[in-house]
Amino acid sequence: MENVIIIGGGPAGLSAAIYLARASLSPLVFAGSPPGGQLTLTSEVENFPGHDSILGPELIEKMRKQAERFGAKIIDQNIIKTTLSDSKKEVFTAEKSYTSKSLIIATGAKALWLNVPGEQKLRGKGVSACATCDGFFFKDKLVAVVGGGDTAMEEALTLTKFAKKVYIIHRRYSFRASKIMQERVFANKKIEIFWNAKVEEVIGKEKVEAIKIRVVNDQNLPQFKILEVDGLFVAIGHKPDTDIFAGQVEMDEKGYVITTARLAMEILKQKFKIQDANVKMTMQNLNLEKIVNKFDFNYQMATSVFGVFAAGDCVDYVYRQAATAAGMGVVAALEVEKWLEGGIKN
Repeated sequence: MENVIIIGGGPAGLSAAIYLARASLSPLVFAGSPPGGQLTLTSEVENFPGHDSILGPELIEKMRKQAERFGAKIIDQNIIKTTLSDSKKEVFTAEKSYTSKSLIIATGAKALWLNVPGEQKLRGKGVSACATCDGFFFKDKLVAVVGGGDTAMEEALTLTKFAKKVYIIHRRYSFRASKIMQERVFANKKIEIFWNAKVEEVIGKEKVEAIKIRVVNDQNLPQFKILEVDGLFVAIGHKPDTDIFAGQVEMDEKGYVITTARLAMEILKQKFKIQDANVKMTMQNLNLEKIVNKFDFNYQMATSVFGVFAAGDCVDYVYRQAATAAGMGVVAALEVEKWLEGGIKN
């Protein structure tokens, strides 16, 4: 029986492991195979506190070694199944099962990609899914954003702070983004929109040099254009890696794990009819009053299962940053420590 099992080897999971290991709780971390999460696919990180510039895989390796130095046990295997209830926390690899008193879900999320030629080859070399992370590298350059939702609008607006020109490539004749976000995009002179268009190929040898786009004109005839750009930002959504927890912990419509902090905020939004123009609610079809009794509001990062906590991008549908994930991991660790001291459920 472990004190705590952490599922996820990214910034959230490893930050939690560091704190729990320092508390002499010997956390068991399942970092996945391959381990490390999205940061291992990031070439250069300049916005993680304490590092002017560091490679994503190097940052993860430093965090792993720090956690292990304090006594964390890290296994580079995937969890393929879980059994989570108030009385039992059991996880399964392909080889064996492990039980624990408490558990932290830190499985992260994956960006959805276009799956066109050249995209995967040039990831981290001009192809990105995060303007906040990588926009700084495109000062006075040409970039394109793919997507039509709020995320795409936010990405484009963020990039206008750095790039000299931002193209938005959208497959329809209208955006699905909120009205206020559309108005901001339309008012920005740095942004040019290609309607009814899709990216067919990302072109470049060592870095992004251009994209091939297919544009359907008013006569419904396709035309192909080569658009010279230095960067391509794919903003068609993210998918949290939470499928193995389905039916066990409460999630929103997109699969993000609901924590007490998130639930409390959404209840207040609904009660006072507060709408966030920048973020579409993903819990609007859930009966919040029905599920609220499943949560212990003494803990901010608690899920609907007693003793199970969650942190990082599998929870955070707004910011999705390495630093915010690390911070959430720390909070989850401190709450697990407090929870273990508190004993059984009343």
